[in-house]
Amino acid sequence: MLAVAQTRVSEGAPIDWIEGSALDLPFPAGKFDLVLWQLGLQFFPDPRRALREMHRVLSPSGRVALSVYSPIERTPGANAFVLALDRVLGTDASKIKRGEHSFKAPDELRELIVEAGFTRVEVQTAVQQIAFPSVLDYVRFQLLATPMAALLSNRDEADRQAVIKTIAQETANFSDPAMLEGGGFSFRQEAYVGTGHAAG
Repeated sequence: MLAVAQTRVSEGAPIDWIEGSALDLPFPAGKFDLVLWQLGLQFFPDPRRALREMHRVLSPSGRVALSVYSPIERTPGANAFVLALDRVLGTDASKIKRGEHSFKAPDELRELIVEAGFTRVEVQTAVQQIAFPSVLDYVRFQLLATPMAALLSNRDEADRQAVIKTIAQETANFSDPAMLEGGGFSFRQEAYVGTGHAAG
């Protein structure tokens, strides 16, 4: 993703793309006024340490804003997809996707942010409508362009495409008909968005 980002022309201020660990950010203390973190905290092996690092690199007047997915049952399209994965590939197949939705309640995120030293912490529930041209497009994206591609990595191309089609059909079977109107695939996606200040 960094390689692709570096090829993009910035229309505003120049951007420096830097690779580093979220658990040991390669920046001095107090370097930034704002840290934005979208849908990543749930993947870190030590979320508490990652949040402390965010706090460390912020100036005293700095702020943080981050988001994580809510329970998967609150995002119907993703929930239908994991049910289909388990039916077609076995009960452990959905582990990665379910891991994206490991936060069970807003207070769980709030407590982590406060524990890291942030003040005036607020957590809101955000809902948006997600739309794909079809269920097949959604499933293909999930299984070819995310870490879940590992589920099909040992299959040849013909077999991979056949499995994707089967999972797409099962995803449709687990979906509410309203999500499939017009041949598309549309559903609500819920996330928790947390904000906080580095100092009081």
